[in-house]
Amino acid sequence: MKNMKGFPQNFLWGGAIAANQIEGAWNEDGKSIGLSDLFIYRPEADKSKLHSANMTQAEVDFAVNDKDGYYPKRHGIDFYHSYKDDLKYLKEMGFKTLRFSINWARIFPNVEDYTPNKKGLEFYDNFIDEVIKNGMEPIVTILHYEIPLYITEKYQGWKHKDVIDLYEKYGQTLLERYHGKVKYWIAINQINLLHIEPFLSIGTCIDTVENFEEAKYQGVHNQIVGSALLKKFAKEQGYDIQMGTMLADLTAYPENAHPDNVLLAMKHNRLNYFYTDVQFRGEYPGYITRFFNESEIDIKITAEEEALLKENTLDFLAVSYYFSQMVSMELNKEQHVSYSYSSAKKNPFLEVSPWGWAIDSKGFYNCLSQYWDRYQKPILIAENGLGMYDKLENETVNDDYRIEYIKDHLIQLKECIKDGIEIMGFCAWGPIDLVSASTQEMEKRYGFVYVDKDNLGHGTGKRYRKKSFYWYKEVIETNGENL
Repeated sequence: MKNMKGFPQNFLWGGAIAANQIEGAWNEDGKSIGLSDLFIYRPEADKSKLHSANMTQAEVDFAVNDKDGYYPKRHGIDFYHSYKDDLKYLKEMGFKTLRFSINWARIFPNVEDYTPNKKGLEFYDNFIDEVIKNGMEPIVTILHYEIPLYITEKYQGWKHKDVIDLYEKYGQTLLERYHGKVKYWIAINQINLLHIEPFLSIGTCIDTVENFEEAKYQGVHNQIVGSALLKKFAKEQGYDIQMGTMLADLTAYPENAHPDNVLLAMKHNRLNYFYTDVQFRGEYPGYITRFFNESEIDIKITAEEEALLKENTLDFLAVSYYFSQMVSMELNKEQHVSYSYSSAKKNPFLEVSPWGWAIDSKGFYNCLSQYWDRYQKPILIAENGLGMYDKLENETVNDDYRIEYIKDHLIQLKECIKDGIEIMGFCAWGPIDLVSASTQEMEKRYGFVYVDKDNLGHGTGKRYRKKSFYWYKEVIETNGENL
């Protein structure tokens, strides 16, 4: 019987980044425009709301042709040119792993080209070698909100089954090239954020399809099929890799013990599980089939695809966790009979970040325990961290709030390990400050390393170690004993 008292000796301590939020160089070396390049920074926007949820075709056309607005993800922190120096900071902290994405629009700029972009491959050849050289295990996300615009323009996004073939070609190109250097792969980032960030998730403009709900579910089905095809390909080739899927945790508490609130939370949480129910169990669960039928959503699923999903379940679960949620019948009068995501209500027992995200380390323990009990699949903490306004003083940031946040979550992670949950590693989100996925802000900072750049791209770009830099370094050195 296994008796774990602390983090295992082979625990993967590190961090996570995304190409679209950090690299910049949006139109260099043959790269085409991707969906994340379309979001402008709006100083007047409500910071508690997503700035990337939906787009109309007119909004896409405007962004493509706009010459005046500032589009932060086109510039990132210029990691495309600075990565060798930036990786030295992570090495100094003792990182054992780095999770990052490869930008589809950099590898196949025109998507349908038979031959990948040589310059794009050369960049990732050099980058992956540098990650390994600095002592880190690379974990690669194949698709992290980097859908090439061409797929939106020609196919109306992932709803079209031809996109499966294009994704398979792209993914096979990466697996063939890097399987000897990269063991851990995540097929699609946060596949369940379909309802919260549908445009970035499936690339469909809200006004270009008759039934947007159906288009969303068809799109995510096609992504699930594409993920299984890559798992099948890796098996057939005999590659020694692990193919995982990833959820952004959306686990919700009921507001109280009223049975309607308990059922509402249960049904809300089932929608968080549905994707992994399919990808780990190999078939669509009855509750989602019922939802499709009652909502008159017709998903095109072939017998061949059903067999593919059954025979090619994925290997591990990657989870991003930032906050917990609470749902209430008071806000969702009809949700007790449906399966749509419920509106969340502020939890009076929890503090929130400046962006309204509830700070709840015990929710971390709760959701991970639920995933393990449901699947018994190894779990990677793919993202966790605290976005805050940081103040640079005397060439550092005294970010005790970040230390406290991550410390509390690591304490709960250790409790999971004591329970026998197999946790592979912990990837702190954005170890070097990068552009926020949700609000396009640079000043919503997560890093252990401060980047001197503001929301409009002004600043020197110089890097500075924060107080949390040295704290996390000691955490890694002591394998989580000194928190």
